[in-house]
Amino acid sequence: MLAALVALAGLFVASYLSLYKLGIIGTLACSVGSCETVQLSKWANLFGMPVAVWGIGFYVAVLVLSLVGLSATFADSPRLSQLLVGMTGFGVLFSAWLTWLELYVIHAICTYCVISAILVTILFVISLLDLRDVKAMEDDALAAAAAQLRVTGYGQAIRNTQEVSIRAINSQQNEEDEKP
Repeated sequence: MLAALVALAGLFVASYLSLYKLGIIGTLACSVGSCETVQLSKWANLFGMPVAVWGIGFYVAVLVLSLVGLSATFADSPRLSQLLVGMTGFGVLFSAWLTWLELYVIHAICTYCVISAILVTILFVISLLDLRDVKAMEDDALAAAAAQLRVTGYGQAIRNTQEVSIRAINSQQNEEDEKP
């Protein structure tokens, strides 16, 4: 649930910047930094679209996956957790690149961009912690299943794969010997 809330906050930030970049709102309310300088730079577009619009897509995808992860079907899904770690990890790297551009190329800092970078980093940490928890539950489930097998004595007569192979060969030879 926390990841969904953080993604929703990121969606609001990206939407605000997109509304500015698309000319729907006139000025940015940015008391600290140079948001407009950053938003008007050539680096504010990627593949012909404003970076903030890409941010909307990113935050919507993370929000949807986070909400899907709350359902009983996917709550313990390691694949969903791995996907979120991969996506948010990419988001952290992309935000780091944009921050580097702000500091060393544009020479201006956008407060909203910094907030977005912090939110992406928080999402990455949440995703990593979730993946760790899912893996721990998976390990616990395997340990419980193994303990149950030991308690019931299942497979006790077979010690290793070599013994299984020998029994299979012997069984096959016995069947062939019994044929007329």
